[in-house]
Amino acid sequence: MLRPVQDIFKPSDYPDLLIGLEGPDDAAVWRLDDARALVVTTDFFTPVVDEAYDYGAIAAANSLSDVYAMGGTPFLALNVAALPADLPTEISAEILRGGAEKAREAGVVIAGGHTVQDKEPKYGLVVIGFVHPQKMLSKGGLKAGDALVLTKPLGFGVTTTALKREQADEKDVKEVVGWMTKLNKTAGQLAIEFNLRGGTDITGFSLLGHGWEMANAANLSLELEYHKIPFVSCARKYAEMGAFAGGLFDNQAYFRSHVQFNQALDEPSQMLLFDPQTSGGLLLGVPQEKLEAFMKRAKELEQPAWNIGKVKEGKGIQIVE
Repeated sequence: MLRPVQDIFKPSDYPDLLIGLEGPDDAAVWRLDDARALVVTTDFFTPVVDEAYDYGAIAAANSLSDVYAMGGTPFLALNVAALPADLPTEISAEILRGGAEKAREAGVVIAGGHTVQDKEPKYGLVVIGFVHPQKMLSKGGLKAGDALVLTKPLGFGVTTTALKREQADEKDVKEVVGWMTKLNKTAGQLAIEFNLRGGTDITGFSLLGHGWEMANAANLSLELEYHKIPFVSCARKYAEMGAFAGGLFDNQAYFRSHVQFNQALDEPSQMLLFDPQTSGGLLLGVPQEKLEAFMKRAKELEQPAWNIGKVKEGKGIQIVE
């Protein structure tokens, strides 16, 4: 679908476009000068939860995450919304309020936007931030030997799918909403503080999909230790119920050939690693000599962080127990 665009915009014609045309990453980056670059991104989607306010907050946190995933600091946003004409005004207002209050929590101002009518609600943000051109995170920034640190658990997709099927427990939804509305701001600040170079956020392509993007961009491989990977408390339950979103099967079809699973892992365990996430955490490459200090600092900042594997020479992803 995007192939025709490749013939229109050539990277060599835009030397100040540091990230955007030559490979998949979380946002576009445009150099302003030697010390500043703009990070620009957009994201929006249909509701993943029932509460309008929570939906708006999750969508905003998800949109802001792409700037944090580049090592940037967001400062300005625009609403992007498509809302049904017959949607009650109080619901539309709650969606926008949820997004606005989450943006304010991030220190970001929403200065306008655009809304159209559509049959199903869709909401998100255009977000702009700053980053130092020499201090960016990117999917290709991993180095062999780096530890892989994840900053949110997995299992959001199976839980929200169970919710859509009216199979989810209220306490499980509350747990997952708590994680999805959590900003990646502190995690991004940690990445900047420790001068990291490799990172992304875990969203629709799942841990394995986004992990493979990083490995492929860096021409390296990932080794993930399954028992170290965090999941929300209800993830296994809904995986065993088969509460799988269509995107999970798309991820499995596209990325399965790049993954080698330990034979002891059963099907629900494997499927959870293909589970598409909404407003997931950051996956960061942390040099081994910085890992202890990084984890200590994360604890001081009350930022959850799990060391789930390492970067190695080779290709693809290997899952060990």
